[in-house]
Amino acid sequence: MYPQMVKYPFYILFHPFDGFWDLKYDNKGKLRISLAILLLLTITTILQRQYSGFVVNFNNPTELNSINELKYIVLPFILWCVSNWSLTTLMDGEGKFKEILTATGYALLPLMLVHLFNTILSNMITLQEATFYYFLESFAFLWFLWLLFIGTMTIHQYNVLKTIVTMALTLVVMGVIMFLGLLFFSLMQQMLGFVLSIYNELSLRM
Repeated sequence: MYPQMVKYPFYILFHPFDGFWDLKYDNKGKLRISLAILLLLTITTILQRQYSGFVVNFNNPTELNSINELKYIVLPFILWCVSNWSLTTLMDGEGKFKEILTATGYALLPLMLVHLFNTILSNMITLQEATFYYFLESFAFLWFLWLLFIGTMTIHQYNVLKTIVTMALTLVVMGVIMFLGLLFFSLMQQMLGFVLSIYNELSLRM
């Protein structure tokens, strides 16, 4: 059971149409495996930023905050899933929120694998060979987009054009959610500052 669960994300890598179809209709995809891939991607990204070779690593390891790195991976993942689910419920999408989470997590696998490989590779290459490092990074990102595209199309049962439009609108919705979130926290901060100023004023008068 468990070996099959671990092998299945690799099956999706090379057979995305069949893989995502089985994920939706045969319940072969597991949410916990998807979240495990997300966790491993977070770990490998942190390792890459910290321990990549000096030829490609322009970060100062002493200034990196591992917790702060979560906002570049976990937050976009959550925003994408929430935005995609919110949007597709209005566009006759057949995907459930759990299926969106699972498919998106499985699509992250190329990024995780290449980050791990490139962290090791970067410590063995020269400046002239750095092109290969960046090629693998770009290739992994394009592979991720391809899997995400097929996963979105399959779980929602969209055609190609509607999938492209949906993914583009999902990015717009993500931006709107981020804007509203920042606006909310800004208003809360101002309200808290106003309440504290009134409290301090009353404390001085009493």
